[in-house]
Amino acid sequence: MTGDGVAGPAVDAAAQAAARQKRFLQRFMDGVPHLRLMGIGYRDHGKDWAELEMPFAERQLADPDYGIIASGAIFTLLDNCAGFAVLVARGEMIPYATLDMRVDYLRGPAMRATVIGHAECYRITRQIAFVRGVAHDGDLANPIANMAGTFMFTTPPAAAPAAPAA
Repeated sequence: MTGDGVAGPAVDAAAQAAARQKRFLQRFMDGVPHLRLMGIGYRDHGKDWAELEMPFAERQLADPDYGIIASGAIFTLLDNCAGFAVLVARGEMIPYATLDMRVDYLRGPAMRATVIGHAECYRITRQIAFVRGVAHDGDLANPIANMAGTFMFTTPPAAAPAAPAA
């Protein structure tokens, strides 16, 4: 901000870069047919966390009479959110696979609510990433579900440089 409260060129450039990054990430996600079908989209991310969102859609319902969203839809949201958190924490696009994931469902979302997945990659070893997160419908402190997962990198770690010949 400048002294008169107007955003300066650096702020405008940062906002434009963030908007470009968001468009790129959403285009990437739109290229994954399953995510597109589920309506799962990019929301936000940081250095070791990610948020995705899944707006309400009739096709997500397990019980249309009661408006109950299928647990598989929420699992899909959290699995993809956790995987995205691994990618941003790792800082590179390398292949990985969900090794284990547990989701504890605590309550149903509010009727016709957008469900938000929030995941944090809190530890990375040479081959495994550890992630925790929640699904919520607008209040992070009142989750729909808790998640814990591990992801395995499917490429071998970079080899150590060879020792010089004696």
